[in-house]
Amino acid sequence: MNKFMLFDIPSQALFGQLLLGLINGSFYAVLSLGLAVIFGLLRIINFTHGVQYMMGAFGAWLLLTHAGIGYWWALLISPVAVAFTGLLLERFVLSRLYELDHLYGFLLTFSLILIITGVFRLIFGSAGLPYAIPKELTGGMNLGFMFLPYYRAWVVAASLVTCLATWALIEKSRLGAHLRAATEKPELTQALGINVPRLVTLTYAFGAGLAALAGCLAAPIYSVNPNMGSDLIIIVFAVVVIGGMGSIMGAILTGYGLGVIEGLTKAFYPPASTTVIFVIMTLVLLLRRDGLFGKAQS
Repeated sequence: MNKFMLFDIPSQALFGQLLLGLINGSFYAVLSLGLAVIFGLLRIINFTHGVQYMMGAFGAWLLLTHAGIGYWWALLISPVAVAFTGLLLERFVLSRLYELDHLYGFLLTFSLILIITGVFRLIFGSAGLPYAIPKELTGGMNLGFMFLPYYRAWVVAASLVTCLATWALIEKSRLGAHLRAATEKPELTQALGINVPRLVTLTYAFGAGLAALAGCLAAPIYSVNPNMGSDLIIIVFAVVVIGGMGSIMGAILTGYGLGVIEGLTKAFYPPASTTVIFVIMTLVLLLRRDGLFGKAQS
């Protein structure tokens, strides 16, 4: 059997864990990207991101189970629906907190996690609900050193395209320039005729839609259950802190990188895999409090 000689680990097991880490990193990247976009403009630590991820997965499951709408249409419909709920949340609730201390936004979004998760648990129960892989992506390819399932390759590719497209939208487009201007000089941006409150609302909705898209992608891999978002949001928050709060490229690179590190840790020393991300976060904050890619905050 082919082995990774230094640690006596079978190569297929090693590459399997790398693939698992890359898949987890794909979800970390998309979710932390949404968090970074929202924090960059609104300066709110949006803990409801976890339940928006869960709502995206449930949206895909409900569309298939009760409306017969398959996976590909769900990738469009569910994120748009969750984005609309995010738009309402920002417009009628979060907008009232911008002049207050950041702690109020944290407490509100954290309490919404408990409320929404409890409602979904009451309606659907705590057991996981299966969601089938679309038939076009069933099966896989034997690469010799490992077996690559088509759906997992699709998840990595789709998340990478989503992340790069979002980065290009924010960093290279005129709309992105307006977003950055509204972040740094909101009064001046408003005076130039740009509707900053509308821009803020749409940005929050876009971030919620990104979370829901990640939930749709995750539905065929993980069981759809009310706790899937709350179990993941703490890790995603750590990813954002390591990358730098509000840094778009930092969220993307850190998400993928930490996913791979987590996968390698599972291969070499499984007991540490649940804590390695938080150990890295502690070390980064001790050495660079604004994160690896973050800008110093005044």
